[in-house]
Amino acid sequence: MRKLLLALIALTVVPGAPARAATGDWTWPVVGPVIRGFDPPDTPFSAGHRGIDVAVAEDTPVLAAAAGAVSFAGPVGGRLFVTIDHGGGLESTYSFLASVAVRRGAVVAAAQVLGTSGTGHAGETLSHLHFGVRLDDVYVDPLAYLGPVELWRFIRLAPLVAGPS
Repeated sequence: MRKLLLALIALTVVPGAPARAATGDWTWPVVGPVIRGFDPPDTPFSAGHRGIDVAVAEDTPVLAAAAGAVSFAGPVGGRLFVTIDHGGGLESTYSFLASVAVRRGAVVAAAQVLGTSGTGHAGETLSHLHFGVRLDDVYVDPLAYLGPVELWRFIRLAPLVAGPS
């Protein structure tokens, strides 16, 4: 059944284009500044940063960057993670969540809520979402897959305050 589900996703998730292509049109899972970029390890077991960290307030809704099937949703070492299989060997990971709203095997649409953001990497003072992308089990730069961020999402209007007359 799982093989059939993944085959259907591979056929319907990215119609007419292989899932491997980094087209730069994925939805950002959260909107905020990237506070730590991708730093690939020299070897599969070396130190590095296998994704990007996006600063965001705790409990912010985390969205699926692209359509796919949830291949993992749950705790790892006491922290919550979600992994989505997009077909063609392409996966996205959402790490250090405060809550998870999906289950393994669920088919998700792009921009569907997966859960809420948590504190981020242990020891960091600024809360953030860690977002990673793997192609054939090798981490790649997530920024190659993400589309542009609309500037208006960063603008916060403040109320007008009457000044001295």
